[in-house]
Amino acid sequence: MPRNRLDGPLGCRSFVELARLSRRPVLALGASTVLGSLLGRTPLAAGSDASSAAGFGRARRCILLFMWGGPSHLDTFDLKPEAPDEVRGPFRPISTSAPGVQICEHFTRLAGLMDRVAIVRSLGHDDPAHLSSAHTVLTGHLPPVNKSDAEPPSQRDTPHIGSMIARLRGGSPLGLPGFVTMPWLAFHPAAPGGKAPGQHGGWLGRTFDPLLIEGDPNASGWTVPALSLLDSVSAARLDRRFELLRGFDDQRRALESGAALALGGQQQQALNLLTAPAVREAFDLTQEPDAVRDRYGRHVHGQCVLLARRMAERDVPFVSVNWHNDGQNFWDTHGSNFRRLQNDLIPPADAALSALLTDLEERGLLDDTLVVWVGEFGRAPRINGSDAGRDHHPYCYSGLLAGAGIRGGAAYGTSDRIGSRPASDPVSPHDLAATMLHALGVPAEQTLPDPFGRPMPLYSGRPVEALFS
Repeated sequence: MPRNRLDGPLGCRSFVELARLSRRPVLALGASTVLGSLLGRTPLAAGSDASSAAGFGRARRCILLFMWGGPSHLDTFDLKPEAPDEVRGPFRPISTSAPGVQICEHFTRLAGLMDRVAIVRSLGHDDPAHLSSAHTVLTGHLPPVNKSDAEPPSQRDTPHIGSMIARLRGGSPLGLPGFVTMPWLAFHPAAPGGKAPGQHGGWLGRTFDPLLIEGDPNASGWTVPALSLLDSVSAARLDRRFELLRGFDDQRRALESGAALALGGQQQQALNLLTAPAVREAFDLTQEPDAVRDRYGRHVHGQCVLLARRMAERDVPFVSVNWHNDGQNFWDTHGSNFRRLQNDLIPPADAALSALLTDLEERGLLDDTLVVWVGEFGRAPRINGSDAGRDHHPYCYSGLLAGAGIRGGAAYGTSDRIGSRPASDPVSPHDLAATMLHALGVPAEQTLPDPFGRPMPLYSGRPVEALFS
């Protein structure tokens, strides 16, 4: 069957916490890694034939909802009601607003919006480890050590797609960074390596780490740690501290040449972030009506997704919302798969994604905002007998895309009768990342220099152009 073909009844269907601002941390402020995503811009390459390809450059911005842990495709977007008992589980498929496209009955809100969404049911790779496979999904490249839960992040990692975009595009016109991540950097307590690699600037350098927005935006009194003027430091007092710091910089420039210049730039950007009213206002969820906050869900994930919409409104090029630390291993449902999905996982995911798509559409932003919902892998067809769980399964799983010219109401690719392997039109994480870069207007031949000046390609897969209308 030819690659990049959509099947179905519609024709084409199938960021650093700024340290406490006492004297010593203020000296370190300019070196804070995540604020550096506002520096070092390179324009997107021009003259590429890709500019005429379907969907190229349709996205001004991207929101990635990373479902850390690996959602079960068989119990969300690729149910197999005719499969044997040990495979199919208790959930029923339901019809949606996209004729012929069915999803799990517990995605009650999303079902009415599937005509705006494309499902990719033929994602797959061969890495069953959380950490290394997360790197592949988040960067579009294999990690330095593949198939490993023991390898932590390093400067050898490929940059996160958001770091690539921040390097190429810079920040938003309002002074916000080019890449924001919330509410944490994905970490797995059962993985010896801890944090997943591929979530930062990698070989691009710490300048292009994301602005990390931590904590629970739904908690009473929550504020963005990195934007808080702690120890009762006023903006005017902070200005005076930075003037003193600039004096120190002037005295060492002759010794440190360009390094001091870069540090000074980062310090100024840090000051801008801390004191600019437009930046601080962007993260103020109290400006949202209660009804809107309720629609997204009064939980960590829902309020982070609402913050992502506020970032999109302010033209932040890339926002990543990682599934939060829920204390129960996230979507990694080796046990109690069906109870966890029905009670703890699907409802907040359904509410947040549905509210995001509706909000973006109503505000005229969906046409140029790419939304991607995906995990690092899926779950095994055979249900565990001991606790009704499903184990890791990278060979076949599902992801969702919407906006920025994505053909809604689509189901791209198919899996076999038990959801074990792609049956048609396989899509790798490299292809998915290439599709995101393609939509964001990054040509396939685009490179960026590593610390040794070597041109490093950003693509390692092929965009799935058939997903675009």
